[in-house]
Amino acid sequence: MARRGAGTPFLLQLSLLLLLRPGGEWGPSWTLGCASVAVGSPVVLLGSAVTASCTIRSNLCHGLEQGKVQISWMLDNKPVAGSQRQGPGDTEVSNLTLPHFNHTQARLWCCVEWNGTKQRVGMAEIRAGYPPAKPLNLSCVLNLGDYGLTCQWEPGANSHLPTSVALKCSGSRAQAVTGCTPQGGHSRCTVPRRLLQLYRDMEIWVSVTNALGTAESEHLCIDPMDVAKLDPPTLQSIQSIPFQTDCIALAWEVAQGTEHMELQCELRYQTPADPAWGLVTGIIGRAGTAQPCGFLFGTTYHFQMRCRRSSAMAFWSEWSQGRNYTTHEKAPTGKLDTWWGARPAGAGGRLEVQLRWKAPGWREANGRVLGYRVTLSPRRRGRDPPTVCNTTHTHCNFSAPTGTRRVYLSAYNAAGESAATEVVLLERKGQPLAELWAVPGGERSLWVHWEAPPTPVAAYVLEWQRVTSVTSEPGHCSTCWQMEHDGTATAALIQDGIEPFQRYNISLYPLYKDVVGVPIHTTAYSQQKAPSHAPKLHLKSISKSEAELCWESMPVEMQNGFITSYTIFWASNIADVASATVNPSLSSFVIRGLKPLTLYKVHIMASTAAGSTNGTSLTLVTTVLDDTEIQFMFLPLGLAFVLLILLLICFQKNER
Repeated sequence: MARRGAGTPFLLQLSLLLLLRPGGEWGPSWTLGCASVAVGSPVVLLGSAVTASCTIRSNLCHGLEQGKVQISWMLDNKPVAGSQRQGPGDTEVSNLTLPHFNHTQARLWCCVEWNGTKQRVGMAEIRAGYPPAKPLNLSCVLNLGDYGLTCQWEPGANSHLPTSVALKCSGSRAQAVTGCTPQGGHSRCTVPRRLLQLYRDMEIWVSVTNALGTAESEHLCIDPMDVAKLDPPTLQSIQSIPFQTDCIALAWEVAQGTEHMELQCELRYQTPADPAWGLVTGIIGRAGTAQPCGFLFGTTYHFQMRCRRSSAMAFWSEWSQGRNYTTHEKAPTGKLDTWWGARPAGAGGRLEVQLRWKAPGWREANGRVLGYRVTLSPRRRGRDPPTVCNTTHTHCNFSAPTGTRRVYLSAYNAAGESAATEVVLLERKGQPLAELWAVPGGERSLWVHWEAPPTPVAAYVLEWQRVTSVTSEPGHCSTCWQMEHDGTATAALIQDGIEPFQRYNISLYPLYKDVVGVPIHTTAYSQQKAPSHAPKLHLKSISKSEAELCWESMPVEMQNGFITSYTIFWASNIADVASATVNPSLSSFVIRGLKPLTLYKVHIMASTAAGSTNGTSLTLVTTVLDDTEIQFMFLPLGLAFVLLILLLICFQKNER
């Protein structure tokens, strides 16, 4: 009891000390008066060794004077083993070596054993990390508003240690000073104007320091004015240059305060039809005007401009406010793609012509096309030929004299009329292609392939038409055809009007030198899925062992793909299910081997390559006898009935 009483002051001392520490916070090193903890270094390289020692003066630790002092260690809350020896005087010393310290921060506790429990009597806080990494990609921009130099960089890898970062700068003869210090963990800061030397070279770099060393970025040698970011210029006017040129006259005003600078500027432009930007470079900013060329006629452009000082390191200003301008129009240019059909118009000696064409591209239209004109002869100087068709559409039906072999098509806009495209009405009796097939090119496109004929081909014309239940033949429309000008091609991609789950009839015409080839046809889907529904079954006839079923073909819009098969399922109960696969070209099927006087459930399943769909169920009941058996059963009864009638007649006549 005396031993326990002797230790009470030590416990009280320890408890009071723990309670009196404000907030429970510990410094990097802490000890009771009777213990001291020393470490080799409070900051080490991550993964390196850590050494520590704990010295206990028993005479100062009340309650420990009478027994052997047992010292132990804890790293945070994990026990670690050390060695213990008797030190000089009345002390006990424990040494500890941690060969690989892999914590970025930890507390090392020195403990003593008292009354069967561990009491913490000393602590050292240890941090581990790496020397600072070199900052990268230092860049600076001078703000002409307050002439502050804002620099930013990419920090290196995390060192896991408290680090100080400073942006250093020095003039040609001045000593290096701290230009600014980043705040809030950012990797940028601004050097004030008073520390800068404008129009002179300065050296600028980032310095990073922690307990294990210092690292510096690459030194940047710049004149702050060379990295000034200017305000954007203002586009004042844009005008077309007349006489059918493709140039524009451009005028602008540079930002205020930059009139005295040598500026280099760029102009960018885009059209609604092409979102990609075009770029005009090498514009001298102080000139205030320029005449860039290469623009399309009758086209709306969106223009923007930016400038910078004529220095290799100068930053571009932001792009200016945009300005829209439409260039002047010019008569359409180029030839139009055409396709035609012609047939005699009865006994009147006329020819009915169906002419179709593609609208010119926006590069050839040179403005907004107002219409198209078809004539039977070319225009000659001084007179215009009679017009057989004047339309805003891209197709025209007209009548021409029998024997007409050429017609002439032109497009016109507000600026004039294009040169006529000669359309030669060739006969369609040339050699057809050997093979044609189509495969999906995407959800809304088809790749059409064909085998090239032995005779040289000038071009090909592809026609396609969506198949509907109303008509399954290709019709005439202005958008479902295209011309392939490469006579050596064996494939083409069609996209116009292609929808998934719809069937298309595709025709291909080879255009030879003096004749059009007979077309070859195929059908295709860009994407397939299961049918929308299956056909409805009907019972055509039934006997005691057979049942004949029939159904109507599904509308092509509901098929959603090529029907690969029909499957008939029948069952008299859930466990007894039978099926048969039927060719998709058939519309009837006979189920054989049924049981007499039995109820069956029957349904049909329609399948495509992408899935199947079940139809509604049909209930049927087989008969007891077949028709033949019924006939044989009733034949004797009929004969007996006839004989009975004959006998009655005979009795009446002979009164017997």
